[in-house]
Amino acid sequence: MSHDGVGTRPGRGSVMRAAAFLTAGVLALPVLSGCSDPDPAGKPLAGQDIAPAARARIADGGTLRWAVDSVPETLNTFQSDADTTTSRIAQATLPSMYRLDESGRPERNEAYLESAKVVETEPKQVVLYKLDQQAVWSDGREIGAADFAAQWRALSGKDSAYWTARNAGYDRIQKIERGDNDLEVRVTFARSYADWQSLFSPLYPKEVMGTPDSFNDGARRKLKVSAGPFTVRKIDRKGDEIRLTRNPRWWGEPAKLNEIVLRAVPRDERAAELAAGRLDLADVDPAAARRIAIAAPRPKNPSASPSGTPLMGPDLRKLTPVQRKDKERFHGFEVRKSLEPAYTQLALNGGGDGPLADERVRRAVARALDREKIAETVLRPLGLPAEPVGSHLALSGQAAYADNSGAVGGQDTAEAQALLADAGWVPGGPVKEKKKGEKAAGSEADKTGKKEEEKEKEKEKEKGSEAKTDKKTDKKSDDGTYIVGEDNKGADEQDSRPLAQDGKQYGGKQLSGGAPGAYAPQGTAAPAAATRQLAKDGKALTLRFVVPDGEGSGTLRTVADRIGHMLKRVGIRTEITKVSDESYFKDHIASGQYDLALYSWPASAFPATDARPIYAKPVPAADGSLNVEQNYTRVGTDQVDQLFEQAVSTLDESESRSLIRKADSRIWAAAGSIPLYQRPQLTAARTNLANAGAFGFGTPVFEDMGFLKKGAAGQPAPTAS
Repeated sequence: MSHDGVGTRPGRGSVMRAAAFLTAGVLALPVLSGCSDPDPAGKPLAGQDIAPAARARIADGGTLRWAVDSVPETLNTFQSDADTTTSRIAQATLPSMYRLDESGRPERNEAYLESAKVVETEPKQVVLYKLDQQAVWSDGREIGAADFAAQWRALSGKDSAYWTARNAGYDRIQKIERGDNDLEVRVTFARSYADWQSLFSPLYPKEVMGTPDSFNDGARRKLKVSAGPFTVRKIDRKGDEIRLTRNPRWWGEPAKLNEIVLRAVPRDERAAELAAGRLDLADVDPAAARRIAIAAPRPKNPSASPSGTPLMGPDLRKLTPVQRKDKERFHGFEVRKSLEPAYTQLALNGGGDGPLADERVRRAVARALDREKIAETVLRPLGLPAEPVGSHLALSGQAAYADNSGAVGGQDTAEAQALLADAGWVPGGPVKEKKKGEKAAGSEADKTGKKEEEKEKEKEKEKGSEAKTDKKTDKKSDDGTYIVGEDNKGADEQDSRPLAQDGKQYGGKQLSGGAPGAYAPQGTAAPAAATRQLAKDGKALTLRFVVPDGEGSGTLRTVADRIGHMLKRVGIRTEITKVSDESYFKDHIASGQYDLALYSWPASAFPATDARPIYAKPVPAADGSLNVEQNYTRVGTDQVDQLFEQAVSTLDESESRSLIRKADSRIWAAAGSIPLYQRPQLTAARTNLANAGAFGFGTPVFEDMGFLKKGAAGQPAPTAS
């Protein structure tokens, strides 16, 4: 798991979530499924859409030009400035002991491992890896225990000279040694580690991991030694591209493509590059997807598509002149769609002394939201399954998934109002005028760079201006602040304008591992009839909703507006404040300068490891500051921490999953963050490109990608029996 373009995952390259527990007796938690019940993990909501084809149908040779977000600053995925392109290069060029299948579950990578299993549990856990006898680095040296040991020492956290971004799991290893022969590696753990399959993926050669200097600098600009189907031939930073070529020492199925060229292309330029024939594969936003979909043949049987319905809904009507031109420009392309292994969530800042520090107010916000309608608004127009996410720690289809949202409850206006009343917020209560420099009710409501009195003067001027327009009733100030539903018009009329369409990705810098994109195409009207403003101790209940102001973030602002109208129904006003893309995450989310915010977390196959920093209870640091790790909602408890520790320490898979689900129930109960929907994944691809596209959960198989032989198009791919 991004505000919707910023993503992070703890432990393994990106950040993921936030935590808390509501004391027993206040809210009943759902009973977890017993062994005889159906698996609550279910199936992925949408499968891969990669145009699968047997290798025999794919031509040998060719160059795949693939759009990426950046030329990475480093090729070392274990450094803090690694990004999604760093990970993609590693997948194509380096060993991974495990990779994810289509359901987001780890599976042994047969190209490198003959087997891997826990062979001892007492007195210590021991995992024995048996490597493929043909597995060699590109310089001819065998992959072996020395590489495993070097990576462990670099990432163990014991030597601060290594500039590592994470050491989760590696810090639990006691020793690594050679087994009965050079192909065996024995890893002994000082403390039991359930997520041992997360380790050594990717695996770097000892030449990179062996010393602090080589780790810190040796793989930033070059990757001299690799061991995948491709090698890094050239990184052209001026030309914004990375060139990968076939690895002549690769022992597995030979790569079908001669080259893969990863080109850094901004999201808003990709449609033009595709039309000009300079790209073959690119993730795109809904605006570009709609244009490209016009050129693709309509499926005869829409239900046969991976997501069940056409991309843009019913058959297109008569094309406009512009659409006819697009049909010509994008001839030979199609849109492949799935759901990203990431979800968008509403974060509620429970730190400080603002209203959201009270768990009753956070739960009231959760009960006010109609998550089903939000998911439908975003996903249904794209022909994707519109189901809200039911877990903070996994997505549907993953082993740890279970819908635990019942721990906080569904949309219920009366219950939300009752919670607010219990917290002392009174409808129509007296509101004192703020004094100079006094903060609003929100946790950090006056840290937008202007003094409070200046903002008040601007708002007074605004009242006499002509800022309001027909059917747009939110009050806007010059500093980009909106008060949602401030006039007396009904919510139905407020929501009569369409959702901002075709939103692009968040344009700011991604944290490592971030999955880009949050889309809110054509929406629906919000419920009508708001209650009076709530107040307590002379202060109105107004929450500062921080959103990015970049051109590519319009859909996030629209989703925030929809949420604002839902909250208005229970008496909560939202002050929507736009900030720059560059400062959104660093200066507002990470530093706690917000009440409400939207951003995304990538899913993990190893939530006991990866999600813990997101939900760890904030603790005072030595310098007196608060160490929140990656828990940007600042909501956490000792009990959730204990459940994570128990889950990561048990080697019983069923018990570990049960503990993860218990932790998730308590996270839901505390309402520090509210998962909304799994994000759409739209990928434009040449129609003759096989085994590539919208990968969903699955790790790409680079050696199988390629262009179909002439005459092979339209032939069905074999299915597993």
